Amino acid sequence: MDYTQRLQRVIPGGAHTYSRGADQFPANAPNILSRGKGAYVFDEKGTRYLDYGMALRAVTIGYAEDEIDEAAIREIRNGNNLTRPSIIELEAAESLCSLIKSAEMVKFAKNGSNSVSAAVKLARAFTGRELIARCAQHPFFSFDDWFIGSTLITRGIPVSTVSQTKLFHYGDISSLENLFEEFPSQIACVVLEPATLDHPPKGYLQQVRTLCSDLGVILILDEMITGFRWHMKGAQHYYQVMPDLCTFGKGMANGYSVSCVAGRREIMELGSIGPEGQERVFFLSTTHGAEMCGMGAFVATARYMQREAVVDHLWSYGRRLIELMNNVAREYGVDGSFKAAGVPCSPYFVTLDFKGEPSLPLRTLFSQEMIRNGVLMPWLSLSYRHREEEFSLTEKALRATFEVYRKALRNGVETYLLGPVLKPVFRKFN
Repeated sequence: MDYTQRLQRVIPGGAHTYSRGADQFPANAPNILSRGKGAYVFDEKGTRYLDYGMALRAVTIGYAEDEIDEAAIREIRNGNNLTRPSIIELEAAESLCSLIKSAEMVKFAKNGSNSVSAAVKLARAFTGRELIARCAQHPFFSFDDWFIGSTLITRGIPVSTVSQTKLFHYGDISSLENLFEEFPSQIACVVLEPATLDHPPKGYLQQVRTLCSDLGVILILDEMITGFRWHMKGAQHYYQVMPDLCTFGKGMANGYSVSCVAGRREIMELGSIGPEGQERVFFLSTTHGAEMCGMGAFVATARYMQREAVVDHLWSYGRRLIELMNNVAREYGVDGSFKAAGVPCSPYFVTLDFKGEPSLPLRTLFSQEMIRNGVLMPWLSLSYRHREEEFSLTEKALRATFEVYRKALRNGVETYLLGPVLKPVFRKFN
């Protein structure tokens, strides 16, 4: 029995997030990993891969970064989880609130789903409304029913819950206006990421902000990916938009399990234990939400990123990587089928068929051949430890990969695939 079979025998889906599942990687991907260091991961045999997955974008400095790990270990030795709030918990909260302009208060959790769902609960409590408007183009907000019910995978979710989440289109302010007209005074919040693949249309986020303010709707910006990557103060600072509530996670603690919801005091205080006589909102209440190792890692990560100008490096490396990938694709004559683009600190690539439509078979082939050449590239997540040596290794792997990719375009991609084609996470059936 191989590792994939063993994993799927005891873990539903074979991993604790579907994005790590076997159906998200080509047949020659390592089935299991033993460790990571810097920009590299290692399988159970010690084979090294240059990684552009970076723990689903959770690692922005590098794997096993000594300074961050030592800060986490120090807090473990301080007890890691105490009976009353800890000193490092307070330091982490004050650090976050000092960095993020819109954050007057903060509550920590362990994953982004809990933080975004907590923000939705606050918005409903503050407005007295039930409906949620969420961006259709943004791929994931939470594992909770309010979000999953708005995807293709509705099994196990009450119809009444499904009907409470409404979709609007990113960059199209009229689609949001239409929702407000269709459901007047019923929408509690608008949930979206500031950006994902590309920058927002000029003035779009400000239009959303104005619309929400005019109609008494809470604006929630999900900065799980953009936070501590676009800017240390968040994409909300980069794009100059002030949310009512915002959520962070992923790279804020360099791979340690930390997320948070933050925002306006008058909204956040609904989850407080005062004033006397106020009806309570049962906000986030988690035993491990402020686990001290994570708080220590967050404080150390924020300090390190500011000192070493990590965000500047992500932007610089990303610009060069986009240019490299497109230039090599052009050199091998596959630039009509392969394109790199996006916000430089968080770029992306697409593989296109002859009709110009996204092709999962070609994406599978690209990923397969990059792995064959020592690079794990399910997507493009950059870290501070992606430097000149890593850039050169990437270029070498791209050249070898596009040699095969070019043949596949000529002869048919199926001939070159070693196994099944990648599948979308959000699909109705397995």
